Amino acid sequence: MKDIDINISNLPSPAYLVDERLLTKNLETLNYVQEQTGAKILLAQKGFSMHALYPLVGKYLHGVTSSSLFEARLGYEEMGKEVHVYAPAYMDREFDELLTYTDHMVFNSFDQWARFKERVQNAPKNISCGIRVNPEYSEIEVPLYDPCYNNSRMGVTLPNFRPEELDGIDGLHFHTMCEQNSDTLERTLKVVEEKFGEYLHGMKWLNFGGGHHITRPDYDLDTLIKCILHMKETYDVQIYLEPGEAVALNTGYLVATVLDTMRNGMDIAILDTSAECHMPDVLAMPYRPGIIGAGEPGEYPYTYRLGGMTCLAGDIIGDYSFKEPLKYGDKLVFLDMAHYSMVKNHMFNGVNLPAIASYNDEEGLKVIREFEYSDFSGRLS
Repeated sequence: MKDIDINISNLPSPAYLVDERLLTKNLETLNYVQEQTGAKILLAQKGFSMHALYPLVGKYLHGVTSSSLFEARLGYEEMGKEVHVYAPAYMDREFDELLTYTDHMVFNSFDQWARFKERVQNAPKNISCGIRVNPEYSEIEVPLYDPCYNNSRMGVTLPNFRPEELDGIDGLHFHTMCEQNSDTLERTLKVVEEKFGEYLHGMKWLNFGGGHHITRPDYDLDTLIKCILHMKETYDVQIYLEPGEAVALNTGYLVATVLDTMRNGMDIAILDTSAECHMPDVLAMPYRPGIIGAGEPGEYPYTYRLGGMTCLAGDIIGDYSFKEPLKYGDKLVFLDMAHYSMVKNHMFNGVNLPAIASYNDEEGLKVIREFEYSDFSGRLS
């Protein structure tokens, strides 16, 4: 397993640490796809909202996608490029402010499009509008993350599509993937074409949504490029992609410290981090994050169950083995913690959030943000 070449001895613990060198490498891969196809790739802020690095991201990508008023405002103010927005439903009291930030707006139903159409068309600036479609095809195995699962609220299915209400609609949007390769996209596009192809001929753009693991080492870029060019040339549309994970995949760490060890049937270590608070997808997916220098249970001589510091009984990160016994003060470095972990974390039990830091060769290690009591107390009163 890879090591870390950054001196973390003075880093607060716990802390998320993003390596800008690795982020740049991902952005260069995404930009290669843009250069080969003319597609526009956007940062999905639901996956990565560390806006201190938006100037770097903005050097390569065309803008952001947003799922709320606050995300749209963040992208507008911190990156200043294209702002796309989609939500399952828009709130009336937020809508006029949302219009001031967005350039592209995707509606989840024709009823919503009809409700807000006049306000969009009377907005001070031109906003390109689209409809999200649900091709009812997905290869995602976890229902929690499957937008096309039975009775999904995400998008318009073909039986509910209303071509007579497309006036003013410039594009279609679909999102059916999660952490998948381009062979899944290729199969998905065949269904999209079969069901909605006749309507694409009159559109200006098509958004492939997210879930494309473009920067994963085994990702098939050639098939992605082929898919983009096929849709672009067949329907004469601008292609958008909005990956969240692919931007920050394998670019960040969560540095944590051992607070105690104990035994109850097996060796247990309690850390100053938490699956529940700081890496919630460990429990939601569930999955077991990698740790530098650690192995599978039994692989090395000393196996521990790693637990968080909350009172939740199930706040368990996983079982790992180590070459040496763990002791108080040992640092553990979790891998691939830049995406989703930061945006989904919370302060259950009053457990503080990890500090946020970054590294580049010019400036070295920078602590961007540390949290304090006011961040906790100000949330609920």
